[in-house]
Parts: sequence; C-alpha cells; structure tokens
Amino acid sequence: MKKLASLAAALLAGAIAWTPSQAQTTLTISSWLPPSHIITKDMLMGWAKEVETATQGRVKSRLLPKAVASPPGTFDAIRDGLADVSISVHGYTPGRFPMTKMAEFPFLGDSAEAISVAYYRTYMKHMAKFDEHKGLVLLGLMTHGPGQIYMTKQKVASLADLNNQKIRVGGGLVVDITKAIGAVPLLKPASETFEIMKSGIADGILFPKDSVPAFKLVPLVNHMTVVPGGLYNVSFFLVMNEAKFKGLSKADQDAIMKVSGEHYARMAGKVWDREDAAGLKAMEAEKIIIRTASPEFVAEIKSKTDPLEKAWYNEAKAKGVDGAAVMAEFRAEIQKLSKK
Repeated sequence: MKKLASLAAALLAGAIAWTPSQAQTTLTISSWLPPSHIITKDMLMGWAKEVETATQGRVKSRLLPKAVASPPGTFDAIRDGLADVSISVHGYTPGRFPMTKMAEFPFLGDSAEAISVAYYRTYMKHMAKFDEHKGLVLLGLMTHGPGQIYMTKQKVASLADLNNQKIRVGGGLVVDITKAIGAVPLLKPASETFEIMKSGIADGILFPKDSVPAFKLVPLVNHMTVVPGGLYNVSFFLVMNEAKFKGLSKADQDAIMKVSGEHYARMAGKVWDREDAAGLKAMEAEKIIIRTASPEFVAEIKSKTDPLEKAWYNEAKAKGVDGAAVMAEFRAEIQKLSKK
C-alpha cells in the first residue's frame, strides 16, 4: 500500500507540475514567396526560431508547403485562421490601411534598418490607436530598402526618359508615384517580373536592390538609376491570428512580443540592408550601368511627388492627425538612427 501511495503521490505531483504554459504549440506559417527568399527564410522562419528560443521550445513553427492565400488575401486569411502567422504588404489592398502610407513616400532614407525602426516607433506612437490591423495581433512592421529604377534598354537621367515607359510595380502608393513621374505602371506580382521584362511587356521595374538578383533579373537589366533616399518604399506587416495568440500562456505571449515589435523591425531591416549590398555587388559584377540621379533630376521627382504627400496630410487630418508633423518626426527619427 505504501508503494501504491508513493506512486499516486508522484503521479499527482507530475500532474500539478505540468501546466498549460509547458504545453507545446506549433504555429502554422504561410508565405507567398519561395522558401529561399529572405522574407520566408529570414523574416518569417528567422523570427520563428527566435520565438522557439524565447519560449524555451514551447512554441514551435511549421512552414506550410504552399501559401493559404494570395498576397492581397493574406491579412484576411490569417484573421480567419487559415494559418497562424504571415507577412504581406499593406499596399496590396489600397485604401484599407491609409495610415501606413507614411512609409511609402520618396526620399525616406538609404537604410532599411533605420527606416523600419523609425516607422515602427512613429506608427505605434501616432497611428496604433486607429486599429488598422483589427482582428489580428500586429507583431511587426518593416520596409525594404530604398526602391530604385531598373530598365532593360532606356537610361533614366531625367523625367523625360521615363515618359510613357511601362514600369512593373507591386501596388500601393508606388502606383501613384509611377504615374506622377510620367511612366505607365504595370501591376504585376514579383513572380511574373522575369517574364514580362524578357518579353518586352515591361520596359523596367521599380525594386529594392536585393530583388534584381533574387528574381533572376540581372541578365535583363542594363541600366539602374539610384535615387538618393529611394524613389519609393513598401510597408510590410507581420501578423498572428488573434485567437491563436490569446490561446498561449501569458509567459509565451510576452516572450513572443519581446522578439517582435521594434526588435523585429531592426532584425528585418538588417537583413534587407545586407541583401541590398549583395544585390548591388551582383549588378556591378555584370557591368550594369549604374548612375545616381542628379540634383536636378531629384528636384524634378520631388516637384511631381510632393502633392501625393500633401494629399496624405489631408487623409491624416480627417482622422485628427497632423500628417506633416508626423512625417517630419518620422524623417528626423530615420536620420537619427542612420547616424548610429
């Protein structure tokens, strides 16, 4: 009887010691990009590894073999529980996330890390109250590196060189920027860029530097024009299904948020900067003609795109936000972070 009592006590102690916080959870991760792309490899699965470490192995992740939705449908798919975590682009659903346009304007800066961290800080301070990501847990915000101009045949040294040129873009404010500088935007997913450039449907693309080699475009590009601070940028979100997050223990929720937020913006930005540097080297090795926009060309771009930013000020004003002051604060934060 003593042995049975001891065994029962041991089993009871084990049951008491086993708490929900020790239960293992596996998050399903959906990506619309290949496993080798840095968004999947570093910004989704890299984050997942940090989560596993931060939760001492209690929260693991599994990359699904195929995306549960198209890039524009990703937000709703995660909200509806088709997968637990994903990344996508705010601009793929125009009009739905108006306050995130702040990260898409020209001339923001040359470092994805500085822009991403400044964006997260400024957005959370001024825009989080609008709950644009309602129904999901916003884990992170980021931008890629400064978007530049790549052409198959036409050099671009002035706005006149862009007149009626067909340029592939991904959506969001960059569509309006492309129209403003006199080119014709072609809205196509990045995965189709090679074919439309090879076939001559597109005369060029707007991309960050990393994406030209990433999408096998180096042999097709002959001219690159660098706009200091970028011609445009793109706002990305990292989100988790709200019910999945709430089902985790408080300890694991806190651990996840420690490797998300500003930490995530910095991590992702560093990856973009690293890959932009590698992309530039790849283009230099292939003798692509690289020119920097002259001050006169930059002034031309500014004169055409400034009205877009002023229009956003009115959008922000309608929500009770001083858009000009927010952008000034955002740019000052980028400059401060760029000097570190």
